[in-house]
Amino acid sequence: MTNDLDPETLAIHTGVHRSQFNEHSESLYLTSSFVFDSAAQAAARFSGQEPGNIYSRFTNPTVTAMQERLAVLEGAEACIATASGMSAILTCVMGLLSAGDHIVASRSLFGSTVSLFNNILSRFGIQTTFVSATDPAEWQAAVRPNTRLFFLETPSNPLTEISDIAALAEIAKRAGVWLAVDNCFCTPIIQQPLKLGADLVIHSATKYLDGQGRVLGGAILGKRDLLMDSGIFSFLRTAGPSLSAFNAWIILKGMETLSLRVKAHSDHALEVARWLETHPRVGRVFYPGLPSHPQHELAMRQQKTGGGIVSFEVKGGREAAWRVVDAARLMSITANLGDTKSTLTHPATTTHGRISQEAREAAGIRDGLLRIAVGLESPDDLKADLARGLQ
Repeated sequence: MTNDLDPETLAIHTGVHRSQFNEHSESLYLTSSFVFDSAAQAAARFSGQEPGNIYSRFTNPTVTAMQERLAVLEGAEACIATASGMSAILTCVMGLLSAGDHIVASRSLFGSTVSLFNNILSRFGIQTTFVSATDPAEWQAAVRPNTRLFFLETPSNPLTEISDIAALAEIAKRAGVWLAVDNCFCTPIIQQPLKLGADLVIHSATKYLDGQGRVLGGAILGKRDLLMDSGIFSFLRTAGPSLSAFNAWIILKGMETLSLRVKAHSDHALEVARWLETHPRVGRVFYPGLPSHPQHELAMRQQKTGGGIVSFEVKGGREAAWRVVDAARLMSITANLGDTKSTLTHPATTTHGRISQEAREAAGIRDGLLRIAVGLESPDDLKADLARGLQ
Protein backbone atom coordinates (compact mmCIF):
# COMPACT_ATOMS: atom_id res chain seq x y z
CA MET A 1 0.00 0.00 0.00
CA THR A 2 1.51 3.34 -1.06
CA ASN A 3 1.26 6.36 1.21
CA ASP A 4 0.35 8.77 -1.59
CA LEU A 5 -3.31 7.83 -1.30
CA ASP A 6 -5.83 10.00 0.54
CA PRO A 7 -6.47 9.31 4.26
CA GLU A 8 -9.97 8.00 3.54
CA THR A 9 -8.46 5.31 1.31
CA LEU A 10 -5.53 4.49 3.58
CA ALA A 11 -7.90 4.02 6.52
CA ILE A 12 -9.66 1.25 4.63
CA HIS A 13 -6.87 -0.55 2.77
CA THR A 14 -3.78 -0.32 5.03
CA GLY A 15 -3.03 -3.34 7.18
CA VAL A 16 -4.85 -5.87 5.04
CA HIS A 17 -2.93 -9.18 5.08
CA ARG A 18 -5.08 -11.98 3.73
CA SER A 19 -4.60 -15.51 4.98
CA GLN A 20 -4.63 -18.69 2.91
CA PHE A 21 -8.44 -18.45 2.96
CA ASN A 22 -8.38 -15.14 1.06
CA GLU A 23 -11.01 -13.49 3.25
CA HIS A 24 -12.33 -10.04 2.31
CA SER A 25 -12.58 -8.57 5.80
CA GLU A 26 -9.51 -8.44 8.05
CA SER A 27 -8.95 -11.61 10.08
CA LEU A 28 -9.22 -11.74 13.86
CA TYR A 29 -6.44 -13.84 15.40
CA LEU A 30 -7.61 -14.90 18.86
CA THR A 31 -4.61 -16.85 20.07
CA SER A 32 -2.23 -16.44 22.96
CA SER A 33 0.81 -17.92 21.23
CA PHE A 34 2.23 -19.04 17.90
CA VAL A 35 3.77 -22.34 16.79
CA PHE A 36 7.28 -22.63 15.34
CA ASP A 37 8.48 -25.00 12.63
CA SER A 38 11.57 -26.02 14.57
CA ALA A 39 13.67 -25.35 17.65
CA ALA A 40 16.00 -23.27 15.49
CA GLN A 41 13.14 -21.08 14.30
CA ALA A 42 11.88 -20.62 17.86
CA ALA A 43 15.36 -19.52 18.94
CA ALA A 44 15.65 -17.14 15.99
CA ARG A 45 12.25 -15.57 16.73
CA PHE A 46 12.95 -15.10 20.43
CA SER A 47 16.36 -13.58 19.77
CA GLY A 48 15.00 -11.18 17.17
CA GLN A 49 17.10 -12.64 14.33
CA GLU A 50 13.94 -13.65 12.46
CA PRO A 51 10.79 -11.52 12.32
CA GLY A 52 7.48 -13.13 13.17
CA ASN A 53 4.87 -13.69 15.83
CA ILE A 54 5.83 -15.21 19.16
CA TYR A 55 3.33 -14.40 21.89
CA SER A 56 0.31 -12.08 21.79
CA ARG A 57 1.53 -9.96 24.67
CA PHE A 58 3.79 -8.25 22.12
CA THR A 59 3.17 -9.78 18.67
CA ASN A 60 -0.20 -10.54 17.09
CA PRO A 61 -1.25 -10.19 13.43
CA THR A 62 -4.49 -8.34 14.21
CA VAL A 63 -2.71 -5.89 16.49
CA THR A 64 -0.03 -5.41 13.83
CA ALA A 65 -2.68 -4.56 11.24
CA MET A 66 -4.19 -1.93 13.56
CA GLN A 67 -0.73 -0.48 14.23
CA GLU A 68 0.07 -0.26 10.53
CA ARG A 69 -3.19 1.51 9.73
CA LEU A 70 -2.84 4.11 12.47
CA ALA A 71 0.84 4.71 11.66
CA VAL A 72 0.01 5.51 8.04
CA LEU A 73 -2.71 7.95 9.07
CA GLU A 74 -0.38 9.74 11.52
CA GLY A 75 2.55 9.76 9.11
CA ALA A 76 4.62 7.73 11.59
CA GLU A 77 7.28 5.12 10.94
CA ALA A 78 6.01 2.86 13.70
CA CYS A 79 3.17 2.34 16.15
CA ILE A 80 2.95 0.42 19.42
CA ALA A 81 -0.59 -0.44 20.53
CA THR A 82 -1.49 -0.66 24.22
CA ALA A 83 -4.45 -1.65 26.37
CA SER A 84 -5.71 1.93 26.90
CA GLY A 85 -4.75 5.55 26.43
CA MET A 86 -3.42 5.76 29.97
CA SER A 87 -1.33 2.62 29.46
CA ALA A 88 0.10 4.27 26.35
CA ILE A 89 1.24 7.25 28.43
CA LEU A 90 2.63 4.95 31.13
CA THR A 91 4.47 2.80 28.57
CA CYS A 92 5.95 5.88 26.91
CA VAL A 93 7.23 7.33 30.18
CA MET A 94 8.48 4.06 31.66
CA GLY A 95 10.21 3.16 28.41
CA LEU A 96 12.01 6.49 28.02
CA LEU A 97 12.66 7.81 31.53
CA SER A 98 14.50 6.73 34.68
CA ALA A 99 14.58 7.80 38.32
CA GLY A 100 15.94 11.31 38.56
CA ASP A 101 14.51 12.44 35.23
CA HIS A 102 12.17 15.41 34.83
CA ILE A 103 9.03 16.05 32.77
CA VAL A 104 7.62 19.41 31.71
CA ALA A 105 3.89 18.99 31.14
CA SER A 106 0.93 21.13 30.27
CA ARG A 107 -1.16 22.24 33.22
CA SER A 108 -4.21 21.48 31.08
CA LEU A 109 -4.19 17.68 31.02
CA PHE A 110 -6.73 14.91 31.51
CA GLY A 111 -7.18 14.31 35.24
CA SER A 112 -5.82 10.76 35.17
CA THR A 113 -2.68 11.96 33.39
CA VAL A 114 -2.12 14.56 36.12
CA SER A 115 -2.62 11.87 38.76
CA LEU A 116 -0.17 9.55 37.01
CA PHE A 117 2.52 12.23 36.86
CA ASN A 118 1.93 13.66 40.35
CA ASN A 119 1.01 10.63 42.44
CA ILE A 120 2.61 7.59 40.79
CA LEU A 121 5.65 8.58 38.76
CA SER A 122 6.84 10.82 41.61
CA ARG A 123 7.13 7.72 43.82
CA PHE A 124 9.72 6.36 41.40
CA GLY A 125 11.83 9.51 41.29
CA ILE A 126 10.38 11.10 38.15
CA GLN A 127 9.34 14.69 38.81
CA THR A 128 6.95 16.86 36.79
CA THR A 129 6.66 20.62 36.41
CA PHE A 130 3.29 21.83 35.11
CA VAL A 131 3.20 24.94 32.92
CA SER A 132 0.76 26.88 30.76
CA ALA A 133 -0.45 25.02 27.68
CA THR A 134 -0.43 28.24 25.67
CA ASP A 135 2.77 30.06 26.74
CA PRO A 136 5.93 28.56 25.19
CA ALA A 137 8.08 30.82 27.39
CA GLU A 138 6.94 28.88 30.47
CA TRP A 139 8.11 25.63 28.87
CA GLN A 140 11.50 27.14 28.13
CA ALA A 141 11.83 28.47 31.68
CA ALA A 142 10.91 25.09 33.20
CA VAL A 143 13.68 23.14 31.45
CA ARG A 144 16.29 21.65 33.81
CA PRO A 145 19.50 19.73 33.08
CA ASN A 146 17.61 16.49 33.83
CA THR A 147 14.52 17.29 31.72
CA ARG A 148 13.84 14.47 29.27
CA LEU A 149 10.24 14.89 28.11
CA PHE A 150 7.69 17.56 27.16
CA PHE A 151 4.12 16.24 27.39
CA LEU A 152 0.94 17.97 26.26
CA GLU A 153 -2.49 17.41 24.82
CA THR A 154 -3.91 19.81 22.26
CA PRO A 155 -6.72 20.65 22.26
CA SER A 156 -6.69 20.22 26.01
CA ASN A 157 -9.28 18.38 28.07
CA PRO A 158 -11.74 19.95 28.84
CA LEU A 159 -11.07 23.62 27.98
CA THR A 160 -9.82 22.97 24.43
CA GLU A 161 -6.74 25.13 24.91
CA ILE A 162 -4.45 24.99 21.88
CA SER A 163 -0.70 24.54 22.25
CA ASP A 164 1.67 25.69 19.53
CA ILE A 165 3.20 22.33 18.62
CA ALA A 166 5.81 23.76 16.24
CA ALA A 167 7.00 26.33 18.79
CA LEU A 168 7.26 23.73 21.55
CA ALA A 169 9.06 21.35 19.19
CA GLU A 170 11.74 23.98 18.59
CA ILE A 171 12.23 24.49 22.33
CA ALA A 172 12.34 20.74 22.92
CA LYS A 173 14.94 20.18 20.22
CA ARG A 174 17.17 22.96 21.54
CA ALA A 175 16.93 21.42 25.01
CA GLY A 176 17.54 17.89 23.74
CA VAL A 177 14.24 16.51 25.06
CA TRP A 178 11.42 14.53 23.46
CA LEU A 179 8.06 16.13 22.71
CA ALA A 180 5.00 13.89 23.13
CA VAL A 181 1.57 15.08 22.01
CA ASP A 182 -1.71 13.46 23.01
CA ASN A 183 -3.73 13.66 19.78
CA CYS A 184 -6.87 12.00 21.13
CA PHE A 185 -9.23 14.94 20.56
CA CYS A 186 -8.22 15.59 16.95
CA THR A 187 -7.15 12.23 15.53
CA PRO A 188 -4.83 12.27 12.49
CA ILE A 189 -7.77 13.33 10.33
CA ILE A 190 -7.66 16.82 11.87
CA GLN A 191 -4.08 17.14 13.14
CA GLN A 192 -0.73 15.41 12.59
CA PRO A 193 1.69 16.46 15.37
CA LEU A 194 4.68 14.60 13.89
CA LYS A 195 4.59 16.87 10.84
CA LEU A 196 4.73 19.86 13.20
CA GLY A 197 7.88 18.59 14.91
CA ALA A 198 6.63 16.30 17.69
CA ASP A 199 8.67 13.17 18.43
CA LEU A 200 5.81 11.06 19.76
CA VAL A 201 2.04 10.93 19.39
CA ILE A 202 -0.20 9.36 22.01
CA HIS A 203 -3.73 8.08 21.41
CA SER A 204 -6.58 6.80 23.49
CA ALA A 205 -8.00 4.57 20.77
CA THR A 206 -11.00 4.11 23.05
CA LYS A 207 -12.31 7.43 21.76
CA TYR A 208 -12.64 8.44 18.11
CA LEU A 209 -10.56 5.61 16.64
CA ASP A 210 -13.09 3.04 17.85
CA GLY A 211 -15.85 5.59 17.50
CA GLN A 212 -18.71 3.70 19.11
CA GLY A 213 -17.66 3.32 22.74
CA ARG A 214 -17.11 -0.44 22.52
CA VAL A 215 -13.54 -1.20 23.60
CA LEU A 216 -10.44 0.23 25.29
CA GLY A 217 -7.20 0.81 23.44
CA GLY A 218 -4.18 3.07 23.19
CA ALA A 219 -1.22 3.76 20.94
CA ILE A 220 2.21 5.39 20.78
CA LEU A 221 3.57 6.56 17.42
CA GLY A 222 6.86 7.99 16.19
CA LYS A 223 10.12 7.05 14.55
CA ARG A 224 10.92 3.35 14.52
CA ASP A 225 14.21 3.57 16.42
CA LEU A 226 12.64 5.71 19.16
CA LEU A 227 9.80 3.26 19.70
CA MET A 228 11.62 -0.02 19.20
CA ASP A 229 15.12 0.65 20.53
CA SER A 230 14.70 3.23 23.31
CA GLY A 231 12.90 1.01 25.81
CA ILE A 232 9.25 1.64 24.90
CA PHE A 233 8.73 -1.68 23.10
CA SER A 234 10.84 -3.46 25.70
CA PHE A 235 8.53 -2.18 28.45
CA LEU A 236 5.47 -3.39 26.55
CA ARG A 237 7.04 -6.80 25.88
CA THR A 238 8.07 -7.24 29.51
CA ALA A 239 5.30 -5.57 31.52
CA GLY A 240 2.45 -6.41 29.17
CA PRO A 241 0.11 -3.36 28.99
CA SER A 242 -0.96 -4.96 25.72
CA LEU A 243 -3.88 -4.45 23.38
CA SER A 244 -5.99 -7.57 22.89
CA ALA A 245 -6.51 -8.90 19.38
CA PHE A 246 -10.28 -8.48 19.69
CA ASN A 247 -10.02 -4.83 20.71
CA ALA A 248 -7.47 -4.23 17.97
CA TRP A 249 -9.90 -5.65 15.40
CA ILE A 250 -12.71 -3.37 16.60
CA ILE A 251 -10.43 -0.33 16.41
CA LEU A 252 -9.08 -1.42 13.03
CA LYS A 253 -12.61 -1.53 11.64
CA GLY A 254 -13.51 1.72 13.39
CA MET A 255 -10.75 3.55 11.54
CA GLU A 256 -12.40 2.72 8.22
CA THR A 257 -15.09 5.34 8.92
CA LEU A 258 -12.88 7.70 10.96
CA SER A 259 -12.71 10.47 8.36
CA LEU A 260 -16.46 10.53 7.78
CA ARG A 261 -17.22 10.51 11.49
CA VAL A 262 -14.70 13.15 12.53
CA LYS A 263 -15.90 15.57 9.88
CA ALA A 264 -19.50 15.09 11.00
CA HIS A 265 -18.56 15.44 14.69
CA SER A 266 -16.79 18.71 13.85
CA ASP A 267 -19.68 20.12 11.82
CA HIS A 268 -22.19 19.29 14.54
CA ALA A 269 -19.95 20.63 17.29
CA LEU A 270 -19.53 23.97 15.53
CA GLU A 271 -23.29 24.36 15.18
CA VAL A 272 -23.90 23.53 18.85
CA ALA A 273 -21.08 25.85 19.96
CA ARG A 274 -22.47 28.75 17.95
CA TRP A 275 -25.89 28.23 19.54
CA LEU A 276 -24.48 28.01 23.07
CA GLU A 277 -22.52 31.22 22.55
CA THR A 278 -25.79 33.11 22.08
CA HIS A 279 -27.63 31.55 25.04
CA PRO A 280 -28.25 33.94 27.96
CA ARG A 281 -27.65 31.23 30.59
CA VAL A 282 -24.20 30.42 29.21
CA GLY A 283 -21.28 32.49 30.45
CA ARG A 284 -18.58 31.27 28.08
CA VAL A 285 -18.03 28.69 25.35
CA PHE A 286 -14.73 26.91 24.71
CA TYR A 287 -14.46 25.64 21.14
CA PRO A 288 -11.42 26.13 18.85
CA GLY A 289 -13.62 26.56 15.79
CA LEU A 290 -15.18 29.75 17.16
CA PRO A 291 -13.48 33.08 16.39
CA SER A 292 -13.97 33.95 20.09
CA HIS A 293 -11.61 31.15 21.15
CA PRO A 294 -8.31 32.65 22.40
CA GLN A 295 -6.22 30.39 20.15
CA HIS A 296 -8.64 30.23 17.20
CA GLU A 297 -6.07 31.44 14.66
CA LEU A 298 -3.47 28.92 15.86
CA ALA A 299 -6.05 26.13 15.87
CA MET A 300 -6.99 26.83 12.28
CA ARG A 301 -3.30 26.70 11.29
CA GLN A 302 -2.47 23.35 12.83
CA GLN A 303 -5.92 21.71 12.69
CA LYS A 304 -8.28 21.18 9.77
CA THR A 305 -11.42 21.75 11.90
CA GLY A 306 -12.32 22.67 15.47
CA GLY A 307 -13.00 19.05 16.42
CA GLY A 308 -15.93 17.46 18.22
CA ILE A 309 -15.50 18.68 21.81
CA VAL A 310 -17.38 21.71 23.15
CA SER A 311 -17.09 22.96 26.72
CA PHE A 312 -19.10 25.78 28.27
CA GLU A 313 -19.67 27.49 31.60
CA VAL A 314 -23.23 27.65 32.91
CA LYS A 315 -24.11 30.74 34.92
CA GLY A 316 -24.93 29.71 38.48
CA GLY A 317 -22.07 27.31 39.23
CA ARG A 318 -22.34 23.61 40.00
CA GLU A 319 -26.04 23.60 40.86
CA ALA A 320 -26.98 25.13 37.52
CA ALA A 321 -24.56 22.87 35.63
CA TRP A 322 -25.95 19.75 37.27
CA ARG A 323 -29.49 20.81 36.28
CA VAL A 324 -28.38 20.78 32.64
CA VAL A 325 -26.88 17.32 33.04
CA ASP A 326 -29.90 15.88 34.84
CA ALA A 327 -32.34 17.33 32.31
CA ALA A 328 -30.60 15.73 29.33
CA ARG A 329 -32.55 12.96 27.62
CA LEU A 330 -30.50 12.32 24.48
CA MET A 331 -26.97 12.91 25.74
CA SER A 332 -25.40 10.14 27.79
CA ILE A 333 -24.14 11.19 31.21
CA THR A 334 -20.68 9.68 30.94
CA ALA A 335 -17.10 10.87 30.74
CA ASN A 336 -16.23 8.96 27.57
CA LEU A 337 -15.95 10.82 24.28
CA GLY A 338 -15.58 10.17 20.57
CA ASP A 339 -18.77 8.10 20.42
CA THR A 340 -21.53 8.32 17.84
CA LYS A 341 -23.75 9.13 20.84
CA SER A 342 -23.21 12.56 22.38
CA THR A 343 -21.92 12.53 25.93
CA LEU A 344 -22.20 15.16 28.65
CA THR A 345 -20.06 15.41 31.79
CA HIS A 346 -19.22 17.75 34.66
CA PRO A 347 -15.39 17.70 34.65
CA ALA A 348 -14.86 19.10 38.16
CA THR A 349 -16.56 16.07 39.71
CA THR A 350 -15.72 13.38 37.12
CA THR A 351 -12.68 13.49 34.83
CA HIS A 352 -10.84 15.93 37.10
CA GLY A 353 -12.47 14.98 40.39
CA ARG A 354 -9.40 13.17 41.74
CA ILE A 355 -7.05 16.14 41.46
CA SER A 356 -6.91 18.88 44.07
CA GLN A 357 -9.17 21.93 44.07
CA GLU A 358 -6.06 24.07 43.68
CA ALA A 359 -4.98 22.14 40.59
CA ARG A 360 -8.46 22.40 39.07
CA GLU A 361 -8.56 26.14 39.67
CA ALA A 362 -5.08 26.54 38.17
CA ALA A 363 -6.28 24.67 35.10
CA GLY A 364 -9.39 26.86 34.82
CA ILE A 365 -11.85 24.05 35.55
CA ARG A 366 -14.67 25.76 37.43
CA ASP A 367 -17.77 24.28 39.02
CA GLY A 368 -20.06 25.62 36.30
CA LEU A 369 -18.11 23.97 33.47
CA LEU A 370 -19.67 21.23 31.32
CA ARG A 371 -18.08 19.28 28.48
CA ILE A 372 -19.98 17.87 25.51
CA ALA A 373 -18.49 15.31 23.18
CA VAL A 374 -20.80 16.05 20.27
CA GLY A 375 -21.98 12.91 18.53
CA LEU A 376 -23.67 12.21 15.23
CA GLU A 377 -27.23 13.05 16.24
CA SER A 378 -29.08 15.99 14.70
CA PRO A 379 -27.60 19.23 16.05
CA ASP A 380 -31.13 20.60 16.42
CA ASP A 381 -32.06 17.70 18.69
CA LEU A 382 -28.91 18.23 20.74
CA LYS A 383 -29.67 21.93 21.16
CA ALA A 384 -33.19 21.06 22.33
CA ASP A 385 -31.74 18.58 24.80
CA LEU A 386 -29.48 21.26 26.29
CA ALA A 387 -32.17 23.93 26.24
CA ARG A 388 -34.31 21.85 28.60
CA GLY A 389 -31.79 22.30 31.41
CA LEU A 390 -30.79 25.85 30.51
CA GLN A 391 -34.27 27.30 31.08
